[in-house]
Amino acid sequence: MITRALRLCRGLIGFGAGQARLHRWHWATTLGQGLTGARWHRQHLVPTMPGATALSIAVLAALLALVAPSWTPTHSAGVCAFYGECGYNPEVNVSLVASKVPCVSNTPAREATGALLTLLSSVCPDLVLGAAGAPRVCCSLAQLLALQLSVALSSAVLARCPACARNFANIHCRNICSPDQSLFINVTRAVPVQGTAEFAVVEYQCFYQQEFADAAFASCHGVRLPATGGFALDTMCGIYGAQLCTAQRWLDFQGDKSNGLAPLQIDFHLVPNGTSPGEALEPLHAQAWSCSQALSDEEQACSCQDCAESCSTITPPAGPAPRFHIGAADGALVLCSLLFALLALLFLFSLCCRHCSSKQGTTLQPAPARARGCAARWGDAGHRALARAFQWWGMLVAAHPLPVLVVAVALVAGLSSGFRALRLTTDPVELWSAPGSRARQEKAFYDQHFGPFLRTNQVIVTAPRRNGSRYDSVLFGAKNFSAVLSMEVLRAVLELQERLAATTALAPGTGRAVRLQDVCYAPLNPGSPAPADCCVNSVTQYFQNNGTHLAMVATQPHSKGTGTVDWRDHLIYCVNSPLSFKDITALELSCTADYGGPVFPYIAFGGYTDSEYTEAEALIITYSLNNFPREDPRHEWVLSWESRFLQVVGDFQRTHGHDLSVAFMAERSLEDEINRTTGEDIPIFAISYAVVFAYIALALGEYTAWRRVPVESKVTLALGGIAVVIGAVFSAMGLLALLGLPSSLIILEVVPFLILAVGADNIFIFVQEYQQQSPRQPGERREHHIARVLAQVAPSLVLCSLSELICFLLGALSSMPAVRTFALTAALAIAFDFLLQISAFVALLALDARREEASRPELCCCCRRDKRPAGPGLRLLRPLLQRLVPGLLHRCVRPAMVLLFLLLACAGLYLMLQVPVGLDQELAMPKDSYMLQYFSAINQYLAVGVPTFFVTTEGYDFSSAEGINGICSSSGCDSDSLGHTVEMATRFPNASFLAIPATSWLDDFLDWLNPTGRCCRVHLFGNATGQFCPATSDDPSCVGGQCLNATRRPTPEEFQRFLPWFLQDRPTLQCAKGGLGAYDTAVSMDANGTILATRFMAYQRPLRTAQEHTAALRAARALAEELTRTLRRVPGTQPGFRVFPYTVTYVYYEQYLTVVAEGLVTLGLCLVPTFLVSFLLLGMDLRSSAATLLTIAMILVDTVGAMALWDIPYNAVALINLVAAVGVSVEFVSHLTYAFAHSRQRGRVARAADATVTMGSKVVAGVAMTNLPGIVVLAFAKAQLIQVFFFRLNLIITLLGLAHGLLFLPVLLSYMGPSPRGTPSGLTTGDVVVSTLPGPGSGQRNKEQEQEQGKVPGPRQG
Repeated sequence: MITRALRLCRGLIGFGAGQARLHRWHWATTLGQGLTGARWHRQHLVPTMPGATALSIAVLAALLALVAPSWTPTHSAGVCAFYGECGYNPEVNVSLVASKVPCVSNTPAREATGALLTLLSSVCPDLVLGAAGAPRVCCSLAQLLALQLSVALSSAVLARCPACARNFANIHCRNICSPDQSLFINVTRAVPVQGTAEFAVVEYQCFYQQEFADAAFASCHGVRLPATGGFALDTMCGIYGAQLCTAQRWLDFQGDKSNGLAPLQIDFHLVPNGTSPGEALEPLHAQAWSCSQALSDEEQACSCQDCAESCSTITPPAGPAPRFHIGAADGALVLCSLLFALLALLFLFSLCCRHCSSKQGTTLQPAPARARGCAARWGDAGHRALARAFQWWGMLVAAHPLPVLVVAVALVAGLSSGFRALRLTTDPVELWSAPGSRARQEKAFYDQHFGPFLRTNQVIVTAPRRNGSRYDSVLFGAKNFSAVLSMEVLRAVLELQERLAATTALAPGTGRAVRLQDVCYAPLNPGSPAPADCCVNSVTQYFQNNGTHLAMVATQPHSKGTGTVDWRDHLIYCVNSPLSFKDITALELSCTADYGGPVFPYIAFGGYTDSEYTEAEALIITYSLNNFPREDPRHEWVLSWESRFLQVVGDFQRTHGHDLSVAFMAERSLEDEINRTTGEDIPIFAISYAVVFAYIALALGEYTAWRRVPVESKVTLALGGIAVVIGAVFSAMGLLALLGLPSSLIILEVVPFLILAVGADNIFIFVQEYQQQSPRQPGERREHHIARVLAQVAPSLVLCSLSELICFLLGALSSMPAVRTFALTAALAIAFDFLLQISAFVALLALDARREEASRPELCCCCRRDKRPAGPGLRLLRPLLQRLVPGLLHRCVRPAMVLLFLLLACAGLYLMLQVPVGLDQELAMPKDSYMLQYFSAINQYLAVGVPTFFVTTEGYDFSSAEGINGICSSSGCDSDSLGHTVEMATRFPNASFLAIPATSWLDDFLDWLNPTGRCCRVHLFGNATGQFCPATSDDPSCVGGQCLNATRRPTPEEFQRFLPWFLQDRPTLQCAKGGLGAYDTAVSMDANGTILATRFMAYQRPLRTAQEHTAALRAARALAEELTRTLRRVPGTQPGFRVFPYTVTYVYYEQYLTVVAEGLVTLGLCLVPTFLVSFLLLGMDLRSSAATLLTIAMILVDTVGAMALWDIPYNAVALINLVAAVGVSVEFVSHLTYAFAHSRQRGRVARAADATVTMGSKVVAGVAMTNLPGIVVLAFAKAQLIQVFFFRLNLIITLLGLAHGLLFLPVLLSYMGPSPRGTPSGLTTGDVVVSTLPGPGSGQRNKEQEQEQGKVPGPRQG
């Protein structure tokens, strides 16, 4: 036969996989795939190109001459090749559409009259236009009716582009009805019709001119499928899809009788332009409409979305801003370096000026004591008032310790009783997203109108320890199959799915046995689904999850004889044509899933390159479950089934772990794993607190001799101090619980550490002042001693506690629930801690002092030891600091220290800009979590991102013509419509983060209304008159009952009447555009039919990091705001109407849009009270307050900079720790500043040394040494969140606070600290009178200069 001979003249080529689009599926779009068909294996043949040689043409002509006389001896204008119908094709066993084949008839064309002419004008207008007189045709009325059905099927896919639909219809109109049929058609095979003399055509050749075929193909190349977001050619080009489709492949697939729609085999031959196949054959060269060309004045050209030629010039959106550079250098680094250089120069210049002034003959004379201004007098008066008040209070408490303790315990117990009402929030949405935030409001709107988004349960299977294989297909050639695509693995996957389909889970609340069908998403049968109706996407769905289908083998005829086809051939076909109802192999299996929808290979496969799906490294199984509100009893059902899902898949993982790698997750997995690791890390926290308690208990005592250790130890006092701290935390949390505020696990983890640091510092300051700096005076009673010590230290405690209290209260202004609750809890805990320390702890100290005076051991109060007085106790920190401080404050070291910390601050400022913002999911998981393997798998294998919905609110008139055109994306729609704008955005995925255009219910609704199809029909008579007639109905009352009489926009009344029919119409072969399953939940209407909300679903490109998710949210909102502005200009749109994007992840990532600004504001608000309180309580001392503020700010800057070096991202958890860092920094800084301000030493350097030794030792013992042991223990926690944000970050905060408090602040105060006011005679640093007159004292150094040279007097001894 000539077909076989032609194959010998053309070289075989390989084939690629179609580049389909993953979108929400629309079940029957496959109908357009093969409206008339071509033999598939001809798709491997190289199409005849314009440059074909004369030799090939001659060979072709000779071959035609050999066989042409068989069935079409006459090739002439006005002569047919076939005519009429001769029954069904005996060679087609499975056909989705009952179509008959024509009879061989090489006879003159017939004149079309009457009903035939009327139908011809409607179906094939190009054969009627321009005809002189009555047109002649080669088709009967029956043939034309069958053609009308095929054209109606194709219009469902192509009608959105009129030129494409017209060209596609014209191709088959000319094949079947052209009066010059025999000129370009040659019948090659026919079979006798039983009982007649007729022969039925079962195969013919069709010759087209290349230019005509290319033009027709070009008009359809860009036509979209709104329901899938892909292209129409994905369903009409077999395995090639839209990306690899050509005119030859497109036509060949239409003529393939094995595609389930073509009734016979058509072999298309594209003849190069200007050549002829010979033997009177002339290739067809008819008019082909360009997609940018309007068919008539009443119609419009195809839209830009479907036709690139219709698009105006597209300006690419601006991508992410490039990094700031100055020349080739990092701009931020250059600026920070310049800032450091400027600050260093200013500092050195000031030192030089000071040094030079002392060498220019100036005389430094003692300055008189500075006059005491109003601010100083008020400050001193306030300080004296505080001291007197606390002295009176201390006397009262020390004299009556037991009643004070009873009252304190009662109050703590009463407030702590609120723990019974404590609610722990574990939902990340409730923790990090404010109820009034935009994302929360949009989520609530979406859930109200469309229900919560589906729950995803997923399994990813790889075979790293298996080897791949190579398969030589008789149809598709040699293909590589990865290790995971083997019969053994597929059977294992099928076994897993069968077990999940059969498993049940017990819901403990209701006692119900929950099955998959009780909770699954069943798009086509949501009312009473069976397991097969559940939306499960996997590779085995290409075989309908049927083991028999998977094992099928069939004999396949091909060009070289016969061969065998099996599951691999079916898989090769389906991954490239997932919408097919029947493959082209002898297996004749469907590619659609068991539940009725297609399985796009992007969902079922991962880890492939260039669409070579058979080389995929991973199989992905996805279960979509319904999501119910938490108050719905079915929410427990789905949680129970997911628990069972995790158990079954876990068993599968253990069973097949020897040769398969299985990663999996359920929707509940994240929350489960966070809760699990929190429980497992409780022992770590317990050990951490135990270490801290042990340190406080041992360090609080002052030991003079081994024999007096039982007496001088302060274990019970330390435990009492710890109890005070714990009581403060419990009281704060209990009070908030009574007020109805929920708490969280992060508060339970952070607040005790913070309050312990603050409380322990205060305890050490008080106790060490009592033991060392302020010993009892001769004749002084114990109560008076305690009262005097409390009067000395309480103002410093008030300074720090009040600063921290106001700081955290301002921090509670944060919009983040977790940050706000933390700040409130910390503020109340600090307030309660201060109150309990000046009451209960003072009472405990009085009791302990009474015991120690009586020389009674702690553990045996009845015993009495030797009362001989002991010498000074063992001290470590104070002597150490006494040795180190003179070196620190040496005149050569101080400038170096200032320059060093300025360098650290500028480096921290630069590194701040490098800290990533966000929290990747991996950090929230423990190191041993199965979720880490899953996250790694999706990052490695996943090919698409999550769906993004563009949601419209109430206030838009969808029923008006202007409203329709503002939304749709097909012919006649506005160039800036919603569909068109989103599609344009997908062309720039790096900027928009969208990869696939939005599915549009409105576009499919318009196609569904198209009168050339049979989707929307009404009963014209009978009992159902006026009611909807489904496309599957052959009721005579539906004939001619199209909803619209012409292709036009529906009227508002028609829109409201027909839209509910569309949304409930089940897609079928006769009407692929039915909205049930795809769109029935995409439109929310009230009882009157008013549209309250709609959604249009696009898909993001794969997003790997929190930074990409945040950028995607920002880009989607910008796009939605553009859509809102555009649609508000449509007549009839209400001012409150808007479009917003929604994705299930937005509610988590929205915080990162504002967390930087919110963090700056929160921390700034925390610093303000620190300055103001210091300013007021230090006697309106601007210098000391500024030094405090500057040092704390530098601690924060350096802390954030260190986060970049230790891979700590910035997020709400980090912000909580940074807010706590302000409180810890106040402890490191404010006590020391207060001690400096009230030091009795003369000169700044001496006062700085005195403050560092006396107060620095207490701060080190109370803050640093309290925090560090507990922090180090946290390094052994399983949760990465604790390791990163509690171990690393708190360690940084403590070390930097210690360094700034003990190294930088003393040096800073030695330069800029205030002079003592009201000092009697004597010289003070900085208070000198500079005189240019020579005098007897000229050239001599004063006392301060000696101090600055390193001759620092020792600090006062206690």
